[in-house]
Order: sequence, then structure tokens, then C-alpha cells
Amino acid sequence: MIRTGEQYRDSIRDGREVYINGERVMDVPSHPAFKPLVDVRARIYDMQHDAATKSKMTYQDERGESHAIGLKLPRTQQDWWDKRNSTDAVLNDIGGVVTRVGDETVGEMWSLFDGQDVLNEVNPQFSANIRNHIDKVLYSDTFHVSANTDPKGDRSKRPQDQDPDMLLHVVKETDAGIIVRGAKYETAAAYSNQAFTKPTIANWGNSELSNYAVGFICDLSSPGLKFICRSGFAGRGSADDYPLANRFDEVDALVIFDNVLIPWENVLFYQHTKAATFIRSTLHRYSAFAFVQRNLKVADMLIGAALFNARQTGLENQQAVQEKLAQLACYREGINAHLTASIALAEKSPGGLLMPNQSLLYTGRVLATSQLHNMTHIARELCGGQICVTPDAATFNHPEAGKWLDKYYSVNDDWVAEDRRKLLAFARDLMNSDYAGHRLTFQLFAQSPPFAHLAAVYRNFDWDGPLDFVRKSAGLSDRVMGAAKAPIAVAPAPKIALKA
Repeated sequence: MIRTGEQYRDSIRDGREVYINGERVMDVPSHPAFKPLVDVRARIYDMQHDAATKSKMTYQDERGESHAIGLKLPRTQQDWWDKRNSTDAVLNDIGGVVTRVGDETVGEMWSLFDGQDVLNEVNPQFSANIRNHIDKVLYSDTFHVSANTDPKGDRSKRPQDQDPDMLLHVVKETDAGIIVRGAKYETAAAYSNQAFTKPTIANWGNSELSNYAVGFICDLSSPGLKFICRSGFAGRGSADDYPLANRFDEVDALVIFDNVLIPWENVLFYQHTKAATFIRSTLHRYSAFAFVQRNLKVADMLIGAALFNARQTGLENQQAVQEKLAQLACYREGINAHLTASIALAEKSPGGLLMPNQSLLYTGRVLATSQLHNMTHIARELCGGQICVTPDAATFNHPEAGKWLDKYYSVNDDWVAEDRRKLLAFARDLMNSDYAGHRLTFQLFAQSPPFAHLAAVYRNFDWDGPLDFVRKSAGLSDRVMGAAKAPIAVAPAPKIALKA
């Protein structure tokens, strides 16, 4: 059954061992570093019950039970439109962008669903575990996140040739399950319920079996887990001066696995390096959609902040300003086009689901992430230097200094000092603050580093189309096509069937 916000808050009051800013956290939901995002996630749960939003947030199954649209296995184009509309409803309701709240990370489980044939080579029970966990997430409305990145260590060496705990690995098998040691970086782990924990592709040598090639569902209340969090941005400055950092900072944690038991029913693959490599190569075939959609909303924020700044100072009609605004619009609509087309030309997956067109989705991700820093700088130019020189809200409210700021920051009856201060504070937090720099790096690396983004494009682009065109145009023989075979064959694109 779909949960309420309060049920979610209660579910993470489980005595977990969380550390931040040099202290042990005794109550995660109320701690200042976590409360803003806990409240956002609780609001998402409550939106599923709110009469004004539940139609966009939930659907009913064949038994009449309500479930979250974001967790639904995608089988039709309408499923993807519903997911897109549901995410938009959340971001519009909270007034900002959050990424690791479940709808993006659960898509990685659907990639496992598609890989059941590969996993059956290892153990048919692993395939059953995947199906069971997909149902569990759906029916228990669990806050599900994921864990990819290890502390790295010396990557010129095999994991066996250094401290073995640098990469998460299995140290023992028992009747109850496997015992694992190591660590993973996980965004939102300190305030979520469970995580799909999988390996970074390591130098396994020629070994077919490896204790580092393991993937499982981890109950984040398990004994032996420790959450060591980076310092949060919430509370570093007032919410008046840093309106985004104080509401939307998604706290990352180094999750320590200190001999943690993973029950066999939670193990999704183990030892088989072929299975681990396959899973890593297909991991984002669904979750990239929700990730890229967040970039679309970030583009809207950049455009809104830049355009308001141009209008309130009377510069919107200058050609140079319009050209920069048009560049932002092209970036925004490029992301929008990739998302829309990936639904319109969606493909059947190996497991019978409907996945967004892979070439369009992955090229859209490259556009969104590789150009974000350029678009941020264009927006900075349009906002001007006042975003880095404007005093804080307390000074605006000072009885003496405030009179002068009111004089020099008021433009006309429409743009008074307080509105200008709020806009400049928003733009500064969006583009110039510590939080802004953190988010820029996060968007670049959150799903994988740039080289992996391009590798995904290489694996999924239909190389045969351009090759065949040149073969015919140049009058080459048919046999050259075999010599220049595309890396991975891509299914023919279906007919366009747009449905909003």
C-alpha cells in the first residue's frame, strides 16, 4: 500500500548509525542536515494521498490497489508519459530539483529484470529474487536508492593486491546469506530504506569468478552498517540568502559495510563477472530518463533566473541578451526533444518491457550533462555581477543600512528591493554558491563519468544506417558492411505515436 509521509519518517527511526559534522545523529528525520530532504520525500508520499495530486502520482492495479506511478514497471508509452508527468508534478510542487528520491534509482532494478537470462546462467534463484524485489518495492512503497561508487583505492592494482576492503566484497558464505565488507558512496542512504548495491567494474584479471562481482539489496537498517556523511549545505546560511541549499541538499554518505549479513533472498548476482559486467553496461537504460528530466527542470531554472534579471533591468530587448537567452532555450529544448523522442520511438526490452529509445536517451544525457556548465555560465552573464556583490537579507532588514539598499535596489513599482533581493539570492544559490558547485559536479558524475556516458552512446547508436548510406553513395560492395559491423545491433525504430 502507498505510504504516508509520517509512515516514511517512522521507518527511518530504526537506530541506524549515522555521523555528520563530527557527531552521531540520534534522530535522522529531525536533524537539521537531513530534515529538508526528509520533508521533501515525506511530501512526495503525501502527494499520493492529496486529492489535488494523487491522480498524477498513483495508479490502480488489476486488484484495485493504489501504487506509485514512479515505481511501476514500464510496458507502454503511456506509462512513460505518466512517469514524466508525475515527476514534473513533484518538482513543481516542491519548487526545486531533487534527484535521489526513488523514481530514478528504481529503474536500475528494471534493467536487472531484463537481464534474467544472464543471471539464470549463474543461479535461477537470483532471477526470482529480482522479480520478488521489484514487487516488494512496488507493494511496500519503499524508498529505494542505489550504491555504485567505491572509495577507489589504487586503481592501477587489482583489488586483491591492496587493502581488500577498498572494493566491497564477500568475505564469507553462510546458510543465512553472504557476509560483505567494504564501503560505498550512496546519496540519500542515511534517510532511505534500502539500496541496490552493485560493483564498480574492477580489474578482475582473467578470473571468471570474483568475490567483488556481487550485487544485492541492502536493508539500510541492517546491523554493521555505518553512515558517514559529508557536511550538508543546509544551515550554512539563512534560507533567505540560500533558498535552494536549505531545501534541496541531498546528503551523500560513505556507507561502511562492517561484516554485514545479506540474506540469500536479497542477493541478485554473485561471483559471476560476466553477469556483473552485463548489469553495469545496461544499468541506466531506464533510470537515465528520470535523471535527464531533472536537467530539463534545471534548464528552466537557469532560463527563469536569467530572463527575470534581464527584464527587471530593462535589457531584454537588446540583441546580445536575446542571443544568450536563445542559447539557453536551445539547450532546454534539446533536452526536451530527446526525452520526448525517446518515448515516441521507445523500444521493447529483452525482458518484454518498454524502454526509452536507447540512442536518443543516452545522447540526450550527454547533451544535458556536458553542456550544463556552459549554460550556467551564460546564465551568470545574463544575471550580471550583482549576484556576487549583493548583501544578505539581514542587512536589507537593518533599520539604517536597509534604507539605502531599498533605495538602490528598487527599480520601479514592479521591481522593489525585496523582490530583487530574492531573485539575486536565488540566482546566486543556483549558479555561484558552494551548493551550486556541488550540484554541477553531481550532475556530471551522478550516474557515471563522462567517458561512460559516451560509451553508452557508442554501444547503442545505430551505426549501420550511416554506413549503409555511404556504402550506396560511394558504390562500395556489400562485403564492406561485414568488415565494419556496428558494435551492437539496434532494433528498428517503431512508428511515431505521440501521446501526452
